[in-house]
Amino acid sequence: MLSIKKMYKLLLEEFSYQNWWPVFEEKSERPVYRYRKKLTELQMQEICIGAILTQNTAWQNVVKALQNLRRANKLSFKKIARSNVQEIARLIKPSGYYNQKAARLKKFAEFVLKNFGSLQKMFSLPLEQLRALLISLHGIGKETADNILLYAAFKKSFVVDAYTLRIFERIGYGKLSYEQAKGLVEQELKDLRELQEFHALLVRFAQNYCLRRNPRCGECFLKKYCKFANTLA
Repeated sequence: MLSIKKMYKLLLEEFSYQNWWPVFEEKSERPVYRYRKKLTELQMQEICIGAILTQNTAWQNVVKALQNLRRANKLSFKKIARSNVQEIARLIKPSGYYNQKAARLKKFAEFVLKNFGSLQKMFSLPLEQLRALLISLHGIGKETADNILLYAAFKKSFVVDAYTLRIFERIGYGKLSYEQAKGLVEQELKDLRELQEFHALLVRFAQNYCLRRNPRCGECFLKKYCKFANTLA
């Protein structure tokens, strides 16, 4: 069985660092992929906004929505909290489910500002308490919560998505629940950047090789380790 550590090493060798989560820089027209050891309050807010917008849609659509918010000077919790839902929905329309997401963004921004004043203060909560709090909020599921924790709060909370579950099942770990897959990774990867990169690398791998339909097993650099690929041989 291919271990998580070995999988991470092989993915990193193939694709190199992905440097998630991208955020806008002063003169950039798109979010910039760059490794950052520290984030500003506004950058943390932007990542949270992106994490909500990326639900059930491709990142390229999220970028369009983020660009609209930025051009309208609405890419902050304070501005979103002061805006009406219809206005936010219009700006984030490219991300899909825009009415739902607009309501979620406004409620999330209002909650943070009312109860903590800033994300920096909210993120000072212990990991398990903060994760439970996020998941308790309307429209924030486990995946969105862990995206916020891992990339905005710099907490060691691995993100599991459909790509992760597909890859793990095909490699040979079988059908895992969200928490099972999360625990499996966190048992072996203890470093924050490893957890950030492993999630991003799994997404890259799934999009390039381990496709839901017609996976490219014959060309895959992990095929000798993969139970699914060996059944096709």
